[in-house]
Amino acid sequence: MQGFDSKFKTFPDYILGITNEIWEQRGVETLNHYYADDIVVRSPASVVIGNQAVIKATYATLDEFPDRQLLGEDVIWSGTPEQGMLSSHRILSTATHSGDGVFGKATGTKLTYRVIADCHAINNQINDEWLIRDLGAIVQQLGWTSADYARQQISDEGGAEACIKPLSPATDVAGPYQGEGNEDEWGQSYADILTGIMSGDDTVFDTRYDRAAIGEYSGDHTAIGRPDISSFWAGLRNSFPSAQFTLHHQIGRTDPMMPPRAAIRWSLSGKHDGNGRFGPPSGADVYVMGISHAEFGPWGLRREYSLFDDVAVWKQIHLHTGSL
Repeated sequence: MQGFDSKFKTFPDYILGITNEIWEQRGVETLNHYYADDIVVRSPASVVIGNQAVIKATYATLDEFPDRQLLGEDVIWSGTPEQGMLSSHRILSTATHSGDGVFGKATGTKLTYRVIADCHAINNQINDEWLIRDLGAIVQQLGWTSADYARQQISDEGGAEACIKPLSPATDVAGPYQGEGNEDEWGQSYADILTGIMSGDDTVFDTRYDRAAIGEYSGDHTAIGRPDISSFWAGLRNSFPSAQFTLHHQIGRTDPMMPPRAAIRWSLSGKHDGNGRFGPPSGADVYVMGISHAEFGPWGLRREYSLFDDVAVWKQIHLHTGSL
């Protein structure tokens, strides 16, 4: 781990360690050390530049969810300490809505939701990040629909003109990491699967997924078996049938005591011109940022985790239609 603090023995150890230090040990100010001054953090909701903005947002989240735990399920990574490394870190979070904040007055509701964060690190510091929080799962557990919360979010932020605009190619900012992952066979296998799904090849589910596969998806949705998994992906793709599907980053790994795994960051960009997960077509220009993880077994893909932000999609639709 050249260039990194000696207390971190591996890159996953670094990612898991600093996450615990920042959030659960309440070492928020260590972000001054672990995050670059000019870091670019992209989420479906916005683009944030600079570690001071990240620190402010972290404190706000802890005020609203003071007992939040971040349980690291996996870190799928590529690169070298000398050249820089990219981690795709999947987190299962538990938290109690104990404080007032962006989700309204405290309700005492106990939440469980997933996050996937792609982070580029070199010399003991993260300088580029892509972050997806399952915001749909959070608001559903608090009693909202994603569509209604998106509408409320626009109002809370000052209306259609003043509100924070979701991530899109027009709002994105180039950061220092320009890598595309690695050429491992499992990353390529998963890239082929997702490309097949997005091109409408329904045979992918019977030929590439284990019959007992389980998917954990946006909106706190668990899909069991091929028909349920196929239905989840159809709901997304049918909403944007003409949208451009792009693979931005792929990693494959085989590690001791772990199944072969893959992490893919992808996007859909185009018109909401179909009837699916997001209701009747609105004609809105929509950008969907997604990150997916897969685990493989002897009979195909056996575990899949895929996140995008339902609220950010609905926000783009509402801003187009004026349904505020």
